This record gives sequence, C-alpha cells and structure tokens, in this order.
Amino acid sequence: MDREEEIISWLRRQQPRAGLEAPGDDAAIVGRGSASKALTVDQQIAGIHVPADLDVAVWARRLLAVNLSDLAAMGARPRAALLTLAVPPAFPIRPFLSATVHTCRRYGLTLAGGDIARAGQAVTTMTLLGTRARGSRWVSRSAGRAGDRLWIGGDVGLSAAGQRLVARGARLVANRVSLPADLGLDAAAAVAARRAVRRHLAPRPQLELGEWLGTQRRSAAIDVSDGLAKDLHRLCRSSGVGAVIDSDSLPISADLAKLAAVVGQPAVDLALGGGEDYTLLFALPPRTTPPADFGARAIGRLIPGRRLFIEGGDGRRALDPAGWDHLK
Repeated sequence: MDREEEIISWLRRQQPRAGLEAPGDDAAIVGRGSASKALTVDQQIAGIHVPADLDVAVWARRLLAVNLSDLAAMGARPRAALLTLAVPPAFPIRPFLSATVHTCRRYGLTLAGGDIARAGQAVTTMTLLGTRARGSRWVSRSAGRAGDRLWIGGDVGLSAAGQRLVARGARLVANRVSLPADLGLDAAAAVAARRAVRRHLAPRPQLELGEWLGTQRRSAAIDVSDGLAKDLHRLCRSSGVGAVIDSDSLPISADLAKLAAVVGQPAVDLALGGGEDYTLLFALPPRTTPPADFGARAIGRLIPGRRLFIEGGDGRRALDPAGWDHLK
C-alpha cells in the first residue's frame, strides 16, 4: 500500500458505521434502503492537478467531471453539488462559477451552495450528492467473484500522454488545443496530441454505464483515476480475489501509440499506470455482457487468491500496482 491506502485503512478502523459506509469505495453511501444517498468529494489544485494558468472554464468542467466519475462508479445519478474555492485575489471567480453552473445544468445538477476564501494558491473542491434509480442497486468494489470477466469502459493511457503534453505547455482554450512548437510533431502526431490533451483536460464521466451496472444482478466497479493497475489492485483487495489481465486486450488507441515516443514512455506503461483516465473498470459474471453502445472491452478475469498478473506473448508476470500516489 502507498501512504494514501494506509491512511484509508487506518481510518476505516477508527469509526463505527452508524448508517455511513466506511471510506473505501469511490463514494460514501449515507442512509439505508431507498432513502440512501451517495456522497463524494474531489479537488483540483493549481500546480498539482491543473496548470495555474489553465482556462478557468476548462478547469471548472474538469473539476465537475472527476467528481461525476466517482458517482458513475457507484451507479449513482447526480443531484446536487457544493463548491469550495480557496483562491488568490486575481482568480477569475465569476467565469469559473459561470462555467460550473452551465455544466451542472447539463448533468441535471443543482449547485446548492459552498464557500469562497482567499488563499495564496488556487484550491477548488467540489462535493456531489447522488441518488439511484428505482429498482437499481449501489455498485461497489467488493462484489467481484473469482470467474468474473474484467471490463474497461474506454481507452487507457491517452489521458496520461495528454498530461505530459500539458506539462510541456499544451493548453485547451475554448475547445481549441494549442501545442508548443518545440514538440516537433508531424501532422498525424499533432492530431493525436490534440486528442490526448482533450482527453486529459476534458474527461467524460461514464454515468450511463454506471447506471446500467446498477441494474445488474451483481457487478463490481471502480473509477480508473490513479492508474488501471493500481485501481485493479484496489478492486481486487475489496473483493478478496486476484486477477489476470491480457496485455493484448488493453484498449491502447492508435493515438497513444503515436505519442509514446513523444512523451518518452512505452504505451503499455501509460495504459497500466498513467492514470487520469476517468473510465470505469468493472467485473461482471461470465455470461453477462454490457451493451455494445458503451464501447467496453473485456481485458481479463478475476481469479481465486490475492495475486494479480498480466499475460501476453512474453508469458505471465506479476502486475505491480503502478499509478498515481496522492501524497508524493
């Protein structure tokens, strides 16, 4: 475990449940039965998660999207939001709020309140409340069983490539991506780079897929935000199982293949440990297949035991929990 995992494990031991599920899933479940609600919180910090000079409309939409992805992993429908801004005096608060309100409307959310304070560095935090559809169930990480098939809801690794391009100066403003001239990209690589930057800065939460998972007899899911390998370890730990993934089945896009040399990291490493994908990793009984419209791909299976492996043309090896560490 990294330090974040150790802290969460310690916290789970410190408090009784008392109607509140202990920390560990992508959101907490408050209450019982049909009256229960999902609660999640996430933040975007200047210089850590986003560049300090990022267009604030892009920033606001990203803050909402990463929170919505947590609700998607629980099978929740978004209902209300709280926003906290701790920002320097020159931060453009009204444009940020305008973009937040507009995006909330798109997802059927109400911005119900929040707080604003002065700070030396911009820290933006959002809390979301979600409900579930009648007749559905909450999705969690702990419902996986040996023999289940593993699925991923979209491509992985391209967002990580985009993050590295953003760190080198790429930006998204008013839906237009600008790339630094010193990248020296040919036309095809430039197109791929713009897609990667959009993939990183404008993720699309898979709410419809999450709601579908909530209608199934049994499913386990997690939001892939810290890296496919790390988040698979978390799902398996919660379900008490191991896993095998097929390296040839990983959804590595042609765009990522073009950019691997540009960002200086193998495509498979970005796919397994890059993070920031905001797609759903989920397990279903072997005879259950998600609708084709979701574009999900089977990438492996859950197995007895607690060990995780990746296999392909070069055989089978242990799968390390590579990914983002929030406290490093």
